[in-house]
Amino acid sequence: MILNIHKPIGWTSFDVVKKIRWIIKEKKVGHGGTLDPFAEGVLIIGTGQDTKKLTSITTEDKSYTAIIKLGEITNTLDTEGEIIETQLVPELSQVTIEKVLNSFLGSSFQTPPMYSAKKVNGQRLYKLARKNIEVKREPVEIQIKNISLDDFTESTVTFSVICSKGTYIRVLGKEIAEKLETVGYLTSLIRTQVGGYSIDESQSIQEFEASWKLSTN
Repeated sequence: MILNIHKPIGWTSFDVVKKIRWIIKEKKVGHGGTLDPFAEGVLIIGTGQDTKKLTSITTEDKSYTAIIKLGEITNTLDTEGEIIETQLVPELSQVTIEKVLNSFLGSSFQTPPMYSAKKVNGQRLYKLARKNIEVKREPVEIQIKNISLDDFTESTVTFSVICSKGTYIRVLGKEIAEKLETVGYLTSLIRTQVGGYSIDESQSIQEFEASWKLSTN
């Protein structure tokens, strides 16, 4: 089976895998692309023989909607971390923000954050980060296919983006804030699409569990 699950806030991607494994009593369960614990939205799950399909699903473009809080930055670039710096926020306009967002269109190189599940020399970066160990990370080529401004206030920017595999939206949020001449971190991240799988068709874990029990009784 390939499942389109709406990952809830506060769960790791592996938490969802474990839960699905328990519901369907199947050992072979995997996911098609990590979603941060503070984030929610589309998490593609593969079970049994269909776990092989996840390899191609992970390479698909992904879509997100995110909110950046400006004027503060955390060590994790999201709500899970501690505020490590504050700066004044300049006066923003729609024209200024849209110009900054559009500057990210196309190909560029992005350095993965220390607080991430990426492995360097066999070790998860976030495990090293928790020990205050920082290691060199090779920049990865990413592509921003589309980016648009949804809303903004004096200290927040809400944007939507379609991007390639390997793009860290937390890093993108930080870089957007820098180009707006301040600092920032993500307070919300929703993955709305993975390839052809949309959030409109996502099932909550509870919905999937209920439908699974009905189909197997």
